[in-house]
Amino acid sequence: MGFFDFMTEDIAIDLGTANTLIIHNDKVVIDSPSIVARDRISGKIIAVGKEANMMQGKTHENIKTIRPLKDGVIADFDASEKMISMFIKSIPALKKKLFTPALRMVICIPSGITEVEMRAVKESAERVNGKEVYLIHEPMAAAIGIGVDIMQPKGNMIVDIGGGTTEIAVIALGGIVCDKSVKIAGDVFTNDIIYYMRTAHNLFVGETTAEKIKIQIGAATEDLDTPPDDMSVQGRDLLTGKPKQVDVSYREIAKALDKSIQRIEDAIMETLSQTPPELAADIYNTGIYLAGGGSMLRGLDKRISLKTDLPVYIAEDPLRAVVRGTGMALKNINKYKNILIK
Repeated sequence: MGFFDFMTEDIAIDLGTANTLIIHNDKVVIDSPSIVARDRISGKIIAVGKEANMMQGKTHENIKTIRPLKDGVIADFDASEKMISMFIKSIPALKKKLFTPALRMVICIPSGITEVEMRAVKESAERVNGKEVYLIHEPMAAAIGIGVDIMQPKGNMIVDIGGGTTEIAVIALGGIVCDKSVKIAGDVFTNDIIYYMRTAHNLFVGETTAEKIKIQIGAATEDLDTPPDDMSVQGRDLLTGKPKQVDVSYREIAKALDKSIQRIEDAIMETLSQTPPELAADIYNTGIYLAGGGSMLRGLDKRISLKTDLPVYIAEDPLRAVVRGTGMALKNINKYKNILIK
């Protein structure tokens, strides 16, 4: 390497089902929805990220919006590669360069990922000029990002609720002792809301609207200390076919999400039941850490705490905990050598 070191750039990527985040020079330079708009006739990618997200649900037959990642893994290889490549090209510091530098990357992946899916991520990265590609498991990255010292002989439990998967892991001595990955997370919550609006209000809403409802008045329990105001939701009346508006309260959304949250709770309980006794004793003292966008659901920490009888803490910037951890692993590659998958 030596001489060519100055031509290599380091980037850390959190390839999420809902959002893709990229860190370059210790700063989050890209934070965009993982979505691509493609022209059906020419097959060209018209827009990625925020632009493509605005088109979602509003396209005509010649334009198709694709989410290249499903359940945290690459579902559409071609679209995901183009998306990663366009995101990397739009990093401000790399735009100024005359030629594309070689990249050293750390990318985070779900803990329940298969070898084939791992290879897909790796090949995507290599095609966008990744010379050295390392992979890191999401719960690991989340733990580093929250500020847990994962090298200690001490058990920590991390629950990372993303867009496609919820990753639950018990970490000690720089390794995952027991983990569980369930395909219930933000996207399932959104679909629950769409289904609830159809059945309870005869109102047909799109994904973007359901996402808004989830962010504005989403709740995990019906008894919140500071409840949000009711929200007016517009959509199509399923009976008359006319556009209409209804008011929805957070209590209704808590009901709609109840079953899915229950399944996340069950997965947490199952992971706890597989934890070795010494580590269980540590977790009793340290509690459970929540990360990922799904952990921002109102009252979720309280609900999990009641179920497990353990203290539950939410990371200070849950959406970015994973990418921060990935960035730290990239900065101290030698320290985290054993965690990274080459």
